[in-house]
Amino acid sequence: MYYLLGEKLGHSYSPQIHRHLGEYTYKLLEKAPDQLGDFLKNGTFSGLNVTIPYKKSVIPYCDALTPIAARLGAVNTIIRQSDGSLLGHNTDYFGFETMLKRSGLQVQGKKVLVLGTGGASQTAVAVLQDHGAQVVAVSRTGENHYGNLFLHQDAAVIVNATPVGMYPHAGSAPLSLALFPQLEGVLDCIYNPTRTKLLMDADTHGIVAMNGLLMLVAQAKEGAEWFTGRKIPDERIDAIYTTLQKQMTNILLIGMPGSGKSTIGSLLARKTGKRFVDADVAFEEKVGCSPAAFLETKGEAAFRALETEVLAELGQQSGLVLATGGGCVTKEENYPHLHQNGSIFWLDRCIDSLATQGRPLSQATPLTKIYRIRAPLYARFADYKVDNNGTPEETVSNILHIWEEQL
Repeated sequence: MYYLLGEKLGHSYSPQIHRHLGEYTYKLLEKAPDQLGDFLKNGTFSGLNVTIPYKKSVIPYCDALTPIAARLGAVNTIIRQSDGSLLGHNTDYFGFETMLKRSGLQVQGKKVLVLGTGGASQTAVAVLQDHGAQVVAVSRTGENHYGNLFLHQDAAVIVNATPVGMYPHAGSAPLSLALFPQLEGVLDCIYNPTRTKLLMDADTHGIVAMNGLLMLVAQAKEGAEWFTGRKIPDERIDAIYTTLQKQMTNILLIGMPGSGKSTIGSLLARKTGKRFVDADVAFEEKVGCSPAAFLETKGEAAFRALETEVLAELGQQSGLVLATGGGCVTKEENYPHLHQNGSIFWLDRCIDSLATQGRPLSQATPLTKIYRIRAPLYARFADYKVDNNGTPEETVSNILHIWEEQL
């Protein structure tokens, strides 16, 4: 029996990953700090992965450490050997190195800022130093801290090894990228959400932006090799990574009211196995009345504020097909809520084909005027624009082709 050991695991992708890596039983196991020692000494297991906050705490219970675990002072993989003793290893080094190589960033001789002081930070520092980088570790206190980042404006790469921006507290970033005019890329060890605010800022600056999902898969692959004693081809990393991306990534539909978002969304959900959510239905469930009724009694400003709350909640989820309200693009703050975990498709449909029944705003204002105002906003939000003047099946096929090519 193999486990992921942690204090509070919540939702983890590790069991899904390990199902692709070996024929062994792998489960999540939460233990409180006062339960840790007894479990490691007396528990029944063949191997463990170890996560926050126990990567250092487990070391005294290991009978031996591999050289990389000893160097990093952290263990994320424990193997019970044939004599019953526990061997501590660290696969995060391989995971981060895989991430660095795949990013294409060249760090030899360049300044790299590593944010954080925990185990992930120490791993990143070790890998980067081994690749010839001039590493500066940044923390809240000490010689290099967030108050004197101006000393490091020549940084070429930033690595976020802190939990800032992680689900369920998405939307924050540990620093502003505007401080670093020579920046070439950002690596964020967080993988949920897919795009942290830091990574979205990197996208805005047109530089390399990569999350920690590949690192997670790569370290699990090496862990499975220790569990099974068998070499697993590195090609499995890419296959599992792509599979997880397909499962996790949201497909988000924007467009004019009546442009077919709900119809296309339902079909996409059936094709992909994702859960379909209509933002208008979610709004009604939250507020207790339909968007149309709310608009008529409370007005558009109050509606948009509550709509943003709904999109913020939905945007943090994964594996959705989400049909949004036609006017969500009128509030810029909705963009990061939608973009953080998915790809945004603008369904463009001929104005003469748009339905207006039950849509107060569409009935009160000429559709041509609404479209003239919103078209630039749809273009701003959208990753892809898709024509929806053919059959629903044609539109769905087009979206899936784009989506799979992107992944």
